[in-house]
Amino acid sequence: MGYRISEVQLKNFGMIEHFSSNQFANINLIIGENGTGKTFLLKALYSAIRSLEEYKRGDDIKTISEVLSEKLRWTFQVERLGDMVAKTAENGLSLSVRLGDDEVNYQFSQSASSKVGAASAPEKGKMGNSVYIPAKEVLSLFSVILKSREVDKSFGFDDTYYDLVKALRISPSRGKNYTVFANSRKIVSNVIDGKVDYDEETGRWFYRNKKNQKFSIGATSEGVKKIAIMDRLLANGYLDNNSIIFIDEIESALHPEAVCQLLDMIDKIANDMGLQVFITSHSYFVIKKLCLIAMKKAGLVSCISLNKDKKQPIYVCDLHDGMPENSIIDTSIRLYEQEIEKVL
Repeated sequence: MGYRISEVQLKNFGMIEHFSSNQFANINLIIGENGTGKTFLLKALYSAIRSLEEYKRGDDIKTISEVLSEKLRWTFQVERLGDMVAKTAENGLSLSVRLGDDEVNYQFSQSASSKVGAASAPEKGKMGNSVYIPAKEVLSLFSVILKSREVDKSFGFDDTYYDLVKALRISPSRGKNYTVFANSRKIVSNVIDGKVDYDEETGRWFYRNKKNQKFSIGATSEGVKKIAIMDRLLANGYLDNNSIIFIDEIESALHPEAVCQLLDMIDKIANDMGLQVFITSHSYFVIKKLCLIAMKKAGLVSCISLNKDKKQPIYVCDLHDGMPENSIIDTSIRLYEQEIEKVL
C-alpha cells in the first residue's frame, strides 16, 4: 500500500465553502451538477499532492510555500492567488491534506497576490508521481502545450495539461513492469484495438491498429486517444504504487462500454495494487458501474456528492451502501419512469 489521501479539510476554496472528510477509499468518485465545484476540488487535491512530490526533489531548494504558490498559480491560472478565495468569505482560504502520518497545509487571504501565507509539509516531501488526466485529450495538442508553457510561458494550458505531457514524453521502459499494470495494458489494447505511440524523430503521436495500419493522431477518435494516455503512463514507469491518479470527467468522449472497460482497469490498478484514484463524473453509467464494483465489499469506492442545496452541499458515502441521492441519479430515474408510463 503506497501513499493515500486519508483526510481533507478545505475552507472557502472557490465555490466550495467547506469540505471535511476522512472517508476516502482506493477509488473516490466526485459527482454533482455543473457549477458545484467537482473540477475545482479535484485540482485543489492534485495541486497539493504534486507540490508535496516536487518539494525537496533532487537538489531543489525551494520552500514548500514557494512550490505551492507556483503550482496553484499555474494550475488555476489566476493573476492573483486571492482570486481563488470565495468572495463571500470573511476569513481566508485554507486546505489541509493528510496522507497517513504526513500532512500538507496552507492558507491565504483575498489580498494574497503571488504567495501563499502559512504553509507546512513533511520534512522529506512525498515519493511517487501523481497525474491528472483532464477531460480534453492532450495527444493532438502535445506540441502546442509544450510550446505554450516552455517557450511562450503563457496561460492557456494549466499545469494539469503540462504535467501530463511531460509524463507522456517519457519513453516506455523495457524492464519488468508491475503485473497489474501489464494486465491492465492488455485491457487497454483490446479496448482501442491497437496502440498509440510517439515518434521521437517527428515529435508526433500516431495510432497503429492490430492490422499494423498506421494513422496520424488527428485522424484517431477522441476515446482512443484518451484511453491510450493510460496505456502510456502504465508502460513508461511514471506511475508506481505511491502515485495518485486524478481523472476529470472520465466518461468524456467514451462510449458507455469503453467507460465500463476503463473502470474495470482502474478497479484492478486501485484495488489490486493499492493506487488511489479520484474521478469526477456526471454520468449515470459511471456511477452505476462503480456501484457494481463497490458491491464486492465495503470500503472499495467512496462517493463525494456535491449539491447546490445549501442545507447539505456535500455528502460523502460508501457506494457499497447503494447510490446516493443526487440530481444525476434523480434525472435518470425520472426519465426511466417517464418511459415506463408511455409503454404502459
